[in-house]
Amino acid sequence: MAYNCVVAIKQVPDTKRIIGEAMNDDGTVNRGALPAIFNPEDLNALEMALMIKDKFGGKVTVMTMGLPAASAILRESLYRGADDAILITDRRCGASDTLATSYILSCAIKKLDYDIVLCGRQAIDGDTAQVGPQLAEKLGIPQITYVEELISLEKKTIAARRNIGNGWQEVKCKLPVLLTVIDEANDPRVSVAKKLMKCKKARTPVEIQMQMKQDNPNASDDDIKQLTTAKVKELEEKGLLIKQWDLDYLAADLQWCGRDGSPTKVHRIQSVVLTARESKTIEPSEQGIADMVHELISDKTIS
Repeated sequence: MAYNCVVAIKQVPDTKRIIGEAMNDDGTVNRGALPAIFNPEDLNALEMALMIKDKFGGKVTVMTMGLPAASAILRESLYRGADDAILITDRRCGASDTLATSYILSCAIKKLDYDIVLCGRQAIDGDTAQVGPQLAEKLGIPQITYVEELISLEKKTIAARRNIGNGWQEVKCKLPVLLTVIDEANDPRVSVAKKLMKCKKARTPVEIQMQMKQDNPNASDDDIKQLTTAKVKELEEKGLLIKQWDLDYLAADLQWCGRDGSPTKVHRIQSVVLTARESKTIEPSEQGIADMVHELISDKTIS
């Protein structure tokens, strides 16, 4: 039996590089100074979806909400084996917190035929782990969070093992279901050269429009529109058009989107650096290490 999977992914700033010019004077993150990357645990969610497809068949659709630049991780997903990609981009999505984000994603997923929705456990730029569970609630489907292993998938029943920190649980439920996947679940596959060569020219309509403006700086708005329409049609015929949806297409209630639909307000992001009040140099020798261990045991740091 084949299963259709939808994977919600996110492009995030590389938070490991929040130093120096990556921080503003007020303590907020200067996102323009940080490279954008594929959220790590979303790669694990994508890998689990691809493993389901490899074993049982079906279709893998990836979806992200963000600026046009987020199309990069959609292409990367196609290189790894996803079948379809959707960009949700709309200025009215700006400043969405987890509540608004999960609402917008739920509107989009409801337009698809799916059996399993997968998300990474959390995004490294927020670390809330809220979007997946909130999304399941809005879709009205059961959820299995912190999934580290897919145990079985038979007909319309799934069984998974979830990590609960000091142990694990085996959970079984009926489809459709939402899974949030942790980094211990698998090792994400790399891009496939054949798929990369096939999909490297895949673009969203907004990317095509931006490229037309860049290539034809003196063209009128009408000319840009005609050039964009022609290129969109060309890529669509080749199967290289990445779908682009906005809030109007989703028929989303605007009071639940963007800043208006976001009760959470982030006032400041601070980079906290822990420094020792005093330090001690340990001789890099067998005796030096033995002395260090003895001292740690003596002051009950370890037992």
